[in-house]
Amino acid sequence: MPRFSVIVPAHQVQAYLHACLESVLAQSYPDFEVIVVDDCSPDACGAIADEFAALDPRVRVVRLPRNEGLGPARNAGMERAVGDYLVFLDGDDTLTPHALRAVADRIKETGDPDVLVYDYARTYWTGETVRNQAAAHLTEQGAAPFRLADRPGLLKLLMVAWNKAVRREFAEREGLAFPPGYYEDTPWTYPVLITAGTIATLDRVCVHYRQRLRGSILGTPSERHLDVFTQYDRVFAFLEAREATHPDPARWRPLLYRRMADHLTTVYTRPDRLPRPLRAEFLRRARVHCRRYRVPGAPAPLPVRLRHALLRLGLRRTYAALRLASALRRRTARGASALLRAARAGALRLHYRVQRCLPLRADRAVFAVEGNRGYGRDPGALEEAFRRLAPHVRTAWAADPAHHHTVPPGTRRLTPGTAAHGTALARSRYLVCDAPFGPGLVRRRGQVLVQTQAGTPLKHMGLDLQERPGVARGTDFTGLLREAGSWDYVVSANRHSTLTWERVHPGGWTALEHGQPRTDVLQRATAADVARLRETLGIPEGTVAILYAPTHRDYRRTQRAALDLERVVRRLGPRFMVLARAHPAHGGPLAASAGRVLDVSGHPHVESLCLAADALVTDYSSLMFDCAGLDRPIVLHADEPEAYEAVRGTYVDLRSFPPGAIARDEDELIGVFASGEWHGTRSARLRAAFRERFCPYDDGRAAERVVRRVVLGEQDPPPVVPLAERRPAPPAALVRTPAPLATVPQPVGPRTVTDSL
Repeated sequence: MPRFSVIVPAHQVQAYLHACLESVLAQSYPDFEVIVVDDCSPDACGAIADEFAALDPRVRVVRLPRNEGLGPARNAGMERAVGDYLVFLDGDDTLTPHALRAVADRIKETGDPDVLVYDYARTYWTGETVRNQAAAHLTEQGAAPFRLADRPGLLKLLMVAWNKAVRREFAEREGLAFPPGYYEDTPWTYPVLITAGTIATLDRVCVHYRQRLRGSILGTPSERHLDVFTQYDRVFAFLEAREATHPDPARWRPLLYRRMADHLTTVYTRPDRLPRPLRAEFLRRARVHCRRYRVPGAPAPLPVRLRHALLRLGLRRTYAALRLASALRRRTARGASALLRAARAGALRLHYRVQRCLPLRADRAVFAVEGNRGYGRDPGALEEAFRRLAPHVRTAWAADPAHHHTVPPGTRRLTPGTAAHGTALARSRYLVCDAPFGPGLVRRRGQVLVQTQAGTPLKHMGLDLQERPGVARGTDFTGLLREAGSWDYVVSANRHSTLTWERVHPGGWTALEHGQPRTDVLQRATAADVARLRETLGIPEGTVAILYAPTHRDYRRTQRAALDLERVVRRLGPRFMVLARAHPAHGGPLAASAGRVLDVSGHPHVESLCLAADALVTDYSSLMFDCAGLDRPIVLHADEPEAYEAVRGTYVDLRSFPPGAIARDEDELIGVFASGEWHGTRSARLRAAFRERFCPYDDGRAAERVVRRVVLGEQDPPPVVPLAERRPAPPAALVRTPAPLATVPQPVGPRTVTDSL
């Protein structure tokens, strides 16, 4: 008997059925059966189902003699199901990776409840994925399992069958089944939740709900949308029948009435559902239903009560007039808002031009990072060095208000797009950033613009993107040259960086080949600092922490994790855990934090993560150059090297000059760590050569050398500590427990770590 019976009705979804079934069969949890119900589909759905059934014995195909609709098709699947739990999935939707494993774990954790409700996300043809807006009701905090009376907010979720796992024995005992017609989910979901003795929730997206451009049932005008009235008749008939033996269902009438009124309003106001001749008939029947089932005690905001009243009274013309007035009001508000934004932008431009006429302030400096994010990276390291070495210069940090809390005390906080920000840009002598300063900035005589870039260049950038239009995507190369021409200094970590920046960002600037300022903290940290960081992140003592930080793939419309991190740690054993950090362009977490996988995408300082980790696993991220200076093991997960090289291109051939061991796929990566190759002699030799080439100046004083040259005017910066004499902090896991790398010496230099940690 399998744990799950996944029931997939199929009718005219041939373009999507293949992806749907693949998403099920690719699940990491294998204990399931798939029942594909061919609802007499006129297209190739039946043939596709047969192909999958021939390849995998877990797939069974059921054929209906005539088209019955979603409800009867699901019933046919339920009759043949033998799994402990019923999971419904429409033929044009998909399960997310590892969804069944997460569902199985949560069911076990909560003692096999009658119903488990999980989350979904809408996926659009553009590749955009939007999570359910009512996901807050799926919180796993509090007692579980529970009854609906304990969490009535679950009735506010979308009433569908495919966001729940229902215990089959419970469904059979209660005689739960789907009715025919449109909106068949409604008289199934409400009885399921009201009748269930135990309910649990899973706060995880398990289903991708495809939003089709055309062809979906809800997006097709038809008189069958009138079925919604019959379905709500069934819901209230269920309540009446149950009230005879159970007094509890009466409490749900006010809430169900409000949900019905909301649903009817949605159907009526959607032009893609009701043909125009049926609108009057729909409103007439809606008036009858609202009067029949209306009960006191259904509180709602005033606009909602007004819509319900108009529906109950059948005031079609009044309803249309109010909708038109509301649309005009919104359009007027948008126009006024646009005018205000334009006026404000003009005022800010005028303010900036006026400020440029005033004298420069030689004791002011402004710092920022790409995207106006929080304090850190190279500008953050330089700002700290400004305060320490040139205290006469007052520093300010420009960031969005959400990141102001990251700015250290004593540094002024600026919000981009304000008059104060414009004043600072116009009158400060020093401007420091790791991204373009922007087309609106005009460099004044006497101003010093310091560009730190975003690290050692690995992938093609700047003018080199002219040969790669798939990545350039309309880059303004003329503006790029104009921007580079305004720089005074470019901070460079090594000779490779200097030569690359001179070619791809040509200008009259001076290269400051003094090292990478953001790596100073890595060189100055002590073993105590590392232990403190690991404790803050919750890394158990003696655990080998692997930092997984893949880069952004320009050739993919949607980003995805190339590794099944839960499988990786499961195969490696309890001594290992993974810190997963997504690229800022990823658009969300890289993995769900569970067990020995911890998603740290929201952590403000990647330097802290590098210090806390025992090894780095990456693909084509420039973070490898920073970690090479730290002298921690690096493993390359070089998946799709041909695709990445063809689309983006790299300046360093990592296959012939890697910083450590190379794994081409997930199994090879597991083997690298399981065999100890990740910190073996060969990996150490490769890392030493890589470090010598790309980290010659990373000795903990890079920011100091930059500030002494730019601000204090010293032509001879402090000498670089030779590579052989540097002693980085050892990984805490290897310090506290015997391991091959436990002999790494203690660091020299200052015994404190900077505030950025």
